[in-house]
Amino acid sequence: MKTRRIYLYTRFERFWHWMQALLIIGLGITGFEVHGSYSWLGFQTAYMWHVRFGWALVALIVFAAFWHFTTGQWKNYIPTFERVGVMVRYYTSGIFRNEPHPYKKSELSKLNPLQRLTYLGFKILIAPILVTTGLLLIYYNRWPDWGLNWKLASVSSLHLAGAFLILMFFIVHVYMTTTGHTVFSNIKAMIVGYEEVPEEEAAPAAAAD
Repeated sequence: MKTRRIYLYTRFERFWHWMQALLIIGLGITGFEVHGSYSWLGFQTAYMWHVRFGWALVALIVFAAFWHFTTGQWKNYIPTFERVGVMVRYYTSGIFRNEPHPYKKSELSKLNPLQRLTYLGFKILIAPILVTTGLLLIYYNRWPDWGLNWKLASVSSLHLAGAFLILMFFIVHVYMTTTGHTVFSNIKAMIVGYEEVPEEEAAPAAAAD
């Protein structure tokens, strides 16, 4: 099978991706212990690390947002509903029939329409819910000074809902990494930056210029 080597992920994108993954895993492990789902580190230690991981994620999000807007990479997340149905059909049935991937990748267009919608949902829905409710819970004692009379249980429940949403996103994301032309091709691309894409699944070279 003839392939083309495409440079898809810059050094920063790879750093951002893996650091974000580690922080989300750390937040999940410590967060569910703080919630009382199990006992391992102890509440105080789990809470301490949960807060630290949370602040680290906030810093990473701010830095990543700056990078995306200054480099123009934010354009990869502009949503489009064109061919979303085609992508859903491919992932639910076509992939099991060895049909060719319906989306052609290039350096300037890395995400297919379904991925764009999914990642955009993560950035404008799940992440803001977790960050906002997380900060509110950290500074719960300051609520009276800010004129907030919300119920702690409501904010905690919203934060927990966000945690389950990101857990679902994480599971689906890990599964989707196995849907490349080989099981580990997508993971390898996120490590080295380059992906060997079948010729028929690569956009014309001119599209990347």
